[in-house]
Amino acid sequence: MAESFKLDLTQRPRRLRRTASLRQLVTETVLRPADFIAPLFVIDGKSAPQPIASMPGVSRFAINDLVKECRALAKLGVPAVALFPKLDARLKDEEGTAALHEDALILRAVRAVKKAVPELTIMTDIALDPYTTHGHDGVLTPARDDVDNDRTVEILVKMAVLHARAGVDLVAPSDMMDGRVGAIRQALDAAGCTGTGIMAYSVKFASAYYGPFRDAVGSATAAGTHLLSKATYQLDPANRRTAMTELALDEAEGADIVMVKPAGPYLDIIRDVRNATNKPVAAYQVSGEYAQLQAAAKLGWLDLARTRHESLLAIKRAGADMILTYFAKEMATELKR
Repeated sequence: MAESFKLDLTQRPRRLRRTASLRQLVTETVLRPADFIAPLFVIDGKSAPQPIASMPGVSRFAINDLVKECRALAKLGVPAVALFPKLDARLKDEEGTAALHEDALILRAVRAVKKAVPELTIMTDIALDPYTTHGHDGVLTPARDDVDNDRTVEILVKMAVLHARAGVDLVAPSDMMDGRVGAIRQALDAAGCTGTGIMAYSVKFASAYYGPFRDAVGSATAAGTHLLSKATYQLDPANRRTAMTELALDEAEGADIVMVKPAGPYLDIIRDVRNATNKPVAAYQVSGEYAQLQAAAKLGWLDLARTRHESLLAIKRAGADMILTYFAKEMATELKR
């Protein structure tokens, strides 16, 4: 019988992968319910939750059900929610004027959640796409060929102050207009809202992964297409250095937390951002990332539980301190077991 072959190795990394307990001891990245922010969609009225076809497992909630969902999330250890309104089409116009109504749906939702679940951190989207008939994040130029940066910022500033006064903990400008973080910070401070933070969508790419979200807030219906180009204000997916320029500007203007969006296809950018700043870094696992995992799992091509966990682990490993994800409730439930 031939002698068995033996390598003369001092280093055998597999030693530390031999048992489950050894692997646990040397785990470098761990997911916790406290890592997640749950994006939630709110509608007016008292209807039952409305399932979103392109986002299986995700629904729009009337305010009473939104409060119940927030209570459930807080009980699971999820510390924060991001609220997004879906308006009746009759409330939309070219200027997005419903965003500044004192009794706006989102403001009523914030007050209700803050009263019922005061320990929960609430952040709200500061952008006009849910409010405009054209689906863009701001008001259009007279030629209707671009978004007017400064006129949009003027509206966003007023919107942010309204949200802060309603009790929001973090306003989250997602519009990608130049100078909006600094203008919002100045306005919040002038209004006495010095405790309200800014989670800036600092590095938001003009991604093809946003389609289901546009369904959820109704901006796709308003625009008449999922394929609305926002390339004049969102970042070119090809540009890595530009992302660092945007990060530096938002940090200098007073952002408290910076964000990369989308997350999964931009892990290199998350790592770049993490290396470049001492600010907390958020990453948004967007609707298209969620939908593609759900679709592949439905076809039996992927194990949903394992792939959702791996996808979120990768985002955290890349450098995100917190992750906005539609898997927040499921993951928190899984991690609590």
